[in-house]
Amino acid sequence: MWRLYIPHRSALRSIFLLVGLLSLHASGQLMGLDCQKTCVCASDIISCSDQNLTNPPVPLPKYTSVLDLSFNSIGRLRAEWTPVVLSRLHMLLLGHNGLFFLSSEAFVHVTQLRYLDLSSNQLRQLDEYMFEPLENLEVLLLYKNSISQIDRSAAFSGLVSLQKLYLSHNRISRFPLELVKERSRMETLTLLDVSSNSIKALAFHELQALPAWIKNGLYYHNNSLPCTCDLYDVVARWYLKDLSSVVDFKDEHTCVLPGQPKRTVVTLDLDKAYLNCSEVKMSDREAYLEQSVVLDCDTKQRDTVKSWALPGNIPVSSTNKSVMILPDGNLQLGPLKEDDSGVYTCYAIGDTLNETLFITVVVFNTTANAGLENLKTAYTTLIACLISIVMVFIYLYLTPCRCICCPGHDLDKDDSTGSLHSSTVNITEPHQDTGLERGNEGGKDFPYDTKDSMEQNGRLKPKGEEDWKEGSSKRKASVSSVSSDTPMMV
Repeated sequence: MWRLYIPHRSALRSIFLLVGLLSLHASGQLMGLDCQKTCVCASDIISCSDQNLTNPPVPLPKYTSVLDLSFNSIGRLRAEWTPVVLSRLHMLLLGHNGLFFLSSEAFVHVTQLRYLDLSSNQLRQLDEYMFEPLENLEVLLLYKNSISQIDRSAAFSGLVSLQKLYLSHNRISRFPLELVKERSRMETLTLLDVSSNSIKALAFHELQALPAWIKNGLYYHNNSLPCTCDLYDVVARWYLKDLSSVVDFKDEHTCVLPGQPKRTVVTLDLDKAYLNCSEVKMSDREAYLEQSVVLDCDTKQRDTVKSWALPGNIPVSSTNKSVMILPDGNLQLGPLKEDDSGVYTCYAIGDTLNETLFITVVVFNTTANAGLENLKTAYTTLIACLISIVMVFIYLYLTPCRCICCPGHDLDKDDSTGSLHSSTVNITEPHQDTGLERGNEGGKDFPYDTKDSMEQNGRLKPKGEEDWKEGSSKRKASVSSVSSDTPMMV
């Protein structure tokens, strides 16, 4: 009599698992983890680098904390690449795989990742919410791909702990300023590398307004930026402030000169020969009497303990009511007095870096309103001068009536004394008659002095009318006495 043998439940489970693994291995869909040949297992570190794998090995131990799958041929990372939750995995290396596809659910079972390397692959775009499950991710490597588009609203959504984002050596044409400007999205981000891309424009004023600890980790060198003095101003100021993003890559901060053929030059050389840009200097803080100002201790490190010293290296004390350290570490001064001018020192102490900043304050010996009044007076004086000049020109060139149209001008031509104003006289026949003889000839006397009658170019100078009137009666009397035939009675 035959009896049916029913194996124990645990034995059935082992049999089914063994059959499933053998069938998957035979079909070539899945490769088991082999710590002797395929991978190197060192405690919780699994290294399967450079093994020509087309899929990640399974099953992976749940205790895996570091998984290195770099330098393989894994072109697709599907959602089921790890069927079990790897709650201890904090580092995943997938660089140099020719990876061109990432499932939107590829990271749902590895939510504790803090370091993810996707560099040197063939990724073309970053889909929405791709990295959303990675709330603990701190470092994301995406350099040396073919990324040309980044969804500005959701590409890096959920990365609330991200500190360093590497996007260099891609095809990005737009600078993702919102990643550093909108601090509510990625508050912990301290490094953004978009160097060696195809970026052709920067928002210079918005970049300058960023805190120094953000600018210190903002890398944008080796892009196709056109040469302008605004670009030079940004790079030069960051260089003078000793920011690592410019100091460490000084010669790689280049730009393209306009014209054909296009030529690439070092941005910091634009003030010397190319665009004649103004030299950049770290300007002092200028203020007026009775003003209140805030001195910013703009450090290269985010979280620092800040203290201040007044001019003369005097520490800030609570007894000085005109000086106060604000909660953010900045120093408020005011109302200012003339003796508040000087060098103020900020000491910033951090975990990895200590900084000392010097800020020179110059207080003008006047109030801001007085300066404005002086400016108004200067403008008023300038306008008055301009009006005066215009009136002079109007008087000289736009006079309503000249002499040619003055009333009575034509009457002078018919005046019997018009000969008095004659400018020329016919003197072709010289004679040496005396004044009496000339009086007898025409019965007319000419008001010209015989001595000075000849002037330049044959012109005669008339004598004054007053002399003519005084001597007229005498001349007439003399002429009549000489010409009369009647004997004179004594």
